[in-house]
Amino acid sequence: MSDRSPLPPVRLASEPELARDALATPLLARAARLARWAGPATRIDAAGALVEEQLPAAAEVLGLTGDDAAAEASEAWRAAVDTGLVEIADENNENNENNENNENNENNGEDTGAVAAGRELRLLTGGSPHDVLTVWLSALDAALADASVPDLDGLIDAMDEGGTVDFGSLEWDPQAEAEFLDGVLTNLYLLTVGEDAPGGPVPLPALAASMIVPSDMGEPTNDILQQVSDAMMRLDDQFRLLEPVGLVEYRPVDEALLDGAEDGEGADGAGSADAAGGAGDEASAPVDETDVSRYGMVRLTPLGLYGIRARLLDAGHEAPAVGDLADKGADALLDGTAAFPPAAAHAETELWLARREPLAAAGELLAAARGTDAGAPLRRLRCQQALSLVGAAAEPALREVLDDRELGGLARVWLTERALADVPPPSQDMIFWLTIDTVAAQLAAEGDSAELHALVQGLAEQHGGFFAAAWRVDHPQTADVLEAMGRLHPDKRIAKEARKAAFKARSGRRE
Repeated sequence: MSDRSPLPPVRLASEPELARDALATPLLARAARLARWAGPATRIDAAGALVEEQLPAAAEVLGLTGDDAAAEASEAWRAAVDTGLVEIADENNENNENNENNENNENNGEDTGAVAAGRELRLLTGGSPHDVLTVWLSALDAALADASVPDLDGLIDAMDEGGTVDFGSLEWDPQAEAEFLDGVLTNLYLLTVGEDAPGGPVPLPALAASMIVPSDMGEPTNDILQQVSDAMMRLDDQFRLLEPVGLVEYRPVDEALLDGAEDGEGADGAGSADAAGGAGDEASAPVDETDVSRYGMVRLTPLGLYGIRARLLDAGHEAPAVGDLADKGADALLDGTAAFPPAAAHAETELWLARREPLAAAGELLAAARGTDAGAPLRRLRCQQALSLVGAAAEPALREVLDDRELGGLARVWLTERALADVPPPSQDMIFWLTIDTVAAQLAAEGDSAELHALVQGLAEQHGGFFAAAWRVDHPQTADVLEAMGRLHPDKRIAKEARKAAFKARSGRRE
């Protein structure tokens, strides 16, 4: 993901909850069990993997049976090594380099007496929730690296006599494959945390298409659909590998469809094509779940949201989480929530207010709302929304700013809404200033929204001479607001009045 614009804020579970989830993931739980089982007698090969003869014992420790038991035990051991739950000493221990058994083991390509429990194993039982999550993130990184590698048989076939893999013969670019998977997971993150997110599992064809189908393409071509189908098959394998680490909940592609693909029929039937066709606008099109679910459904878990956000932050993205601003100042709150969707801004503000006394919070918010810069109107709007959550104890702070040009209007609104006594009426100048400030804030927050269209029409209808007076308002964004009203108002005559008023405001004429 090359775009560095801020991502939508995500609501994360608490670290203790996430740590419990991490400890319960099959991969990390098995890795920890093997780390406790391993010891000086554990036999490993030169790469640190368990030798084949050790796999049945490892599988037994894990309670694994069946054809895949050895492979799953081997995977769990790799996770234990990758996360530091198991430590492997240097192959030749200086204190034992003359030991005959070690020499024999070296000749067999094996190492014994080099395995011990790692420091991270102690963190899983005695560390903080954050420590546990740090270990889990290491497991996630290893799982993602494994998921980006083609099948082992293909790698062996592509090795030359020296044991080097010819990636060209595989038609596989490790970096491109990792970037593709990162892009898929970023899109899945956006489809989970976005304001208009579907809120449920995402169809695999739609997720694959979000990486392949151009956003401005109408009906996908057959070639594009084939690329989507191929990507689906790759993702099906990858999500099966990523589910045990707790990243996703995954309903795999129907085995009957996979059998059809192997027979040359492909997996891009009607359900796949329908879902792919709606993926250009990020899977917002409705799909028939009873059909498309056969092609795979995937959802990020709460732990997965945490993990992908952590990776996005490491990659330099701005990926806010609700609660990040709770211990910051009011200026950070008002600026930080400026681009938040309403529900997220509300939740963030509630968390911020919960840490402060109402009167002190109101005073801090009002002080941060002042200013004549471009972002000031939206700060005042966020301030007004925050103050709506504050109780009557904040009244003295609001009365203090009644005569303030920038804050007096919103203070009167707050006091009037609570039916408090002795609220002085605003002057005509204050009414017009507040009106311009409010429209400027709405423009910054929502652009040309339906609500703003209604506001603009209402202002023009309620005040017959609005534009004759509004252009005189000494607000830094008066001309911009009047231009926007001229663009938004459906009545051509009124729109023309607004544009003329904007011209007067820019030219600085005074009548």
